[in-house]
Parts: sequence; structure tokens; C-alpha cells
Amino acid sequence: MIRFNCILSGLWISLLLLATIATAEPPTGSAYTTVTFASQDGLEITADLYAANAPDHPFVVLCHQAGWSRGEYRAIAPKLQTAGFNCLAIDQRSGKQDQFNKVTNQTNRAATEARKPTEFVDAEQDIVAALEFVRADHAKGKVILWGSSYSAALALRIAGERPELLDGVIAFAPGEYFGRSGKPKNWIEQSAAKIKSPAFITSAKNEYSSWAQIFNAIANDDKVKFIPTSKGNHGSRALFSRFEDSADYWKAVEAFLQQYSGG
Repeated sequence: MIRFNCILSGLWISLLLLATIATAEPPTGSAYTTVTFASQDGLEITADLYAANAPDHPFVVLCHQAGWSRGEYRAIAPKLQTAGFNCLAIDQRSGKQDQFNKVTNQTNRAATEARKPTEFVDAEQDIVAALEFVRADHAKGKVILWGSSYSAALALRIAGERPELLDGVIAFAPGEYFGRSGKPKNWIEQSAAKIKSPAFITSAKNEYSSWAQIFNAIANDDKVKFIPTSKGNHGSRALFSRFEDSADYWKAVEAFLQQYSGG
């Protein structure tokens, strides 16, 4: 009986230790550090900064999909970092908790406590603030804006309306998601027509019709679309290794990013 109790006690301690490791912040010198900065309306934005490379290396600002958080990029940003890119994965006010990594959206929590609106359209100012933060305090080279789902659409809008803030845009599953906010049906398409920087758009196979007109509106020749032959996945999670076709998405993204990294 004593030996059995000892085994149970040891198992309980092991489970507690695993739970602690799973929820703990990474130690100093790890792959990322968590930072905060102000949005355009003063709301505090929480973000993970992956900046192990020199400041003159290209910098990618990573924005999550609806209902998620910066945790969407916990497995993606390190791969970009290894390839020579610095990254900032932000929490937008429109989001909650990443369903895979269980990372709580701190910006959404702050916005809710401050009783600020958290619709998709309200997050545009957070993305603009992230670009300004990176430009002012971190990036000395090219800046690429990367969005997922609704933030992919906002990324394309910002690329068209605020070209001075970025040198390229990557959009995973954009669309005209803003009708409930009173925006025109072609709101993103209108801004896409102004994009002058390189642009990359992809999605799940059956989502192509949602952004085909947006892609066609981009007038410059430096644009790329990737439509998987497989079913694919919605948003940046298409790059998660748990999906069999993720390598196809990675190959397409890496080909686009070579113009910034020099291969």
C-alpha cells in the first residue's frame, strides 16, 4: 500500500510539473519575448517578438485569424526566424484564444475591459500600430505584413492605403468580411487596386472564389497566388505540420519570400 501511494504521489508531481512547463513563459534568451505597445487609440497591444537576427534582416508582422491570438504563429514564426527573418506576432483586439496552442489574446482582454469595440474592422488600427512600432524600434530592412483570414483582408487593405509602412504583403484566406460593419461589398478590392508592393495570396482550395476578384484588382505584376491541389486549410494554420499538405504551402511561401532574403 505504501509503495502504491508513493507511485500515485510521484505521478501527481509529474503531472503538476508538466502543467507548469506547458503554461510557463519562455526563459530569457528563448525564441521570443513578449512585448507591449500602444495601438492608435491607446489600447495596449500584446505581441511576441522573434528577433534573433540582425535588425537589417527582413521583418515580418504576423496577424492572426478570427477568434484566435498570436499563438497561431508559435510554430510558424520560429521557422521564419531560422530562415533569417525577424517576426512580430500580435494579438489584435478582435480575437480570443488560439484553439491549438491555447494562448489567450491579451489585446482582446484589454479591449473588453476598456469596453472598446472588438469587431474585425476595429483591429485595423492595431495592425497599423504594429507596423509603426516595428519601423520605429526594430526593423532596419524590409517589412512584410502577413495576415490570416479577416486580418489577411486588412493586410491587403493596409498595403493599398498605407504603402509607406510595408514592402510586401502575404494573405492567407482573405475576403470581403466587413459587410456587417457597413463597409461596401468590394471594400478590400478597392484598396487592393492600389497595391504597388509584392503580394502573395492563398487559401483552402474551395475559398479561391472569395478572393479571386481581390487578386485580379492588384494592378502590379509582382503578385502571386497559390491554390492547393488538395483540400487545404483556412488561414495561416495551413502551414501547420499536422496537415499533410502543409509542405506545399511552405514551398509557395518560401519561393515568394526569396526576394527579401536573397534565397
